[in-house]
Amino acid sequence: MLSNVVAVVVTVLYPLAIWLGHGRFEPRWLALLLLAAAAARLPALKISGAARWSVAGALVLVGCAVWSNVLLPLKLYPVLVNLALLAAFGASLATPMSAIERMARLSGDDFPPVASAYMRTVTQVWCAFFVFNGAVALGTALWASDAAWSLYTGVVSYVLMGVLFASEFLVRLRFKRLHHV
Repeated sequence: MLSNVVAVVVTVLYPLAIWLGHGRFEPRWLALLLLAAAAARLPALKISGAARWSVAGALVLVGCAVWSNVLLPLKLYPVLVNLALLAAFGASLATPMSAIERMARLSGDDFPPVASAYMRTVTQVWCAFFVFNGAVALGTALWASDAAWSLYTGVVSYVLMGVLFASEFLVRLRFKRLHHV
């Protein structure tokens, strides 16, 4: 549990730390931040294929940053996170239980088929978000200033995520009312 909190904090603060550190430290030293982000995911490796792939990808990015001593591999980490989440959520769509339904069932509740269909749609919406968010993160990493990249990946993307969470919550309340779930 503590490792999950550390992983989230490191991931959330990562763009700001890279932006603040750029120009003060060489990219090969900033790669230690990405190494810390990868290390924070290690406890999840036993249970999550997405965690395994994201850690492996992060280690590749660390290696590239250390070898080349350029910032771009470090700026690609948010793209990697979105790809890992897209892979996890997208793969769940090929199974009887979507990622959102799997998370909802952690509470021990049982759901009627109409709710399962709704949760599958919500999983699809999150997949679309990860595609969009990853594409913008990639675009800012490749073509925008370091400040714009940091602003998008460290602030704007989280605001958009919050808007999506809040919107889905409101839609879910209406859905529950309409379907007596």
